[in-house]
Amino acid sequence: MPVIKSGSILTRYHPSWVVVAVLLSIVLGISASIAVNNNTSLKEPSSYWQQIETLGASQDVYFYAWGGDAQINAYLQWVAKRVKAEYNINLVHVKLSDTSEAVSRVLAEKSANNNDQGSVDLVWINGANFSTMSEHSLLLKQWANKLPNFTLTDPENNPTVTLDFGIPTQGMEAPWGKASLTFYYDNLAIDGSANNQPPATLSELASWSAQHPGRFSYPKPPDFLGMSFLKYALVMLHEQNPDSIANNIKAQLNQPATEKNTALVLDPLWAFLDKLHPTLWRDGKYFMQSGEQMQRLVGDTELSLAFTFSAPAVPAAVQRYDLPKSIRSYAMEDGSLSNTHFVAIPYNAGHQASAQLVANFLLSPEAQAKKQAPEVWGDSTVLVQSQLTPEQQALFKTTKPHPSALPINGIKRIVSEPHPSWVEAIMQGWETRYGASS
Repeated sequence: MPVIKSGSILTRYHPSWVVVAVLLSIVLGISASIAVNNNTSLKEPSSYWQQIETLGASQDVYFYAWGGDAQINAYLQWVAKRVKAEYNINLVHVKLSDTSEAVSRVLAEKSANNNDQGSVDLVWINGANFSTMSEHSLLLKQWANKLPNFTLTDPENNPTVTLDFGIPTQGMEAPWGKASLTFYYDNLAIDGSANNQPPATLSELASWSAQHPGRFSYPKPPDFLGMSFLKYALVMLHEQNPDSIANNIKAQLNQPATEKNTALVLDPLWAFLDKLHPTLWRDGKYFMQSGEQMQRLVGDTELSLAFTFSAPAVPAAVQRYDLPKSIRSYAMEDGSLSNTHFVAIPYNAGHQASAQLVANFLLSPEAQAKKQAPEVWGDSTVLVQSQLTPEQQALFKTTKPHPSALPINGIKRIVSEPHPSWVEAIMQGWETRYGASS
């Protein structure tokens, strides 16, 4: 997970905003012209895709994507072989530690008036990074909805592929996969007996941590997984508070954060964390830096309970002996924070038609089924089964899941991401309150 895998899927969806903010101040006001690929204009809409195939063949595509997961990297190597065979495209995976690195590069190119020979052809993206790039006209528009395989997502009846953290994608992103916050625990430490059950809700998590001090924690912001846990907690606190719903406070999570509403919305989160932190690993005075470190602490038996945005990363870690065989995965009953991750093409990409060919292949039943296979990546498909032929549907049939894997249909309830502006608000508030001791 985007990601943003980023352990930990989509630890790749974390923005680092310092560099981005500086560059934004440089480029504001600079207009962007949207070129169609390779400096060649497309003419007849009816022949759009034929022209894309002609223009895009035998080119390089520089795909900027999080590179912190071996399974994802191996999958992209497979994709590279397939697009080489289909289109003679040379797909280069430019490995990122943070998606904001790609955002910063496009901003720098725009500030230098490089509007048609950009170095980023395709970028794995969602959430706050998409919001930033969209707001400042850094993305190619109205291309994703023209991909032949986009219809397989049933976009007219499936808003998850046309909204990114509640923001309309307007054809600037092609959906790639879906991920949800998944918890995992050591079945030897939490054996499922009457008095030793894994927590099933946020309130149960707080009680469990108090009863088992030092056995749970979360990565500090701005780590993607840490932010995901905080967003999950924030949404649940408001959903379970009748006054929040009655006074329209919860609804503000879907709106931009402002100076006026930030304290009102976030105060319940700080109150919750003030009580939770003393029960955490190292008394909540020190926080791990990443999901990878959290996983290692489970493997070393320092923690009994953890979470990831990459459910298949758990059985993969067990198979690598990074986690014990006693690990089990599950989803919270009160809700699982979930999102769709996408690929986008910068407005100045040097190989736009080629990037569209790659994006369309990523949406193909072949590529989506391969990606969803637990032993490959395990990232959920964005395709709608009713839109597929029986032969295409058969590609998604899986073998018996690993004992440590999240059960099929294990997600009880999907919880949507808040507006991306809340990431910055949460991060700043957390740093002010808890950063000095972490």
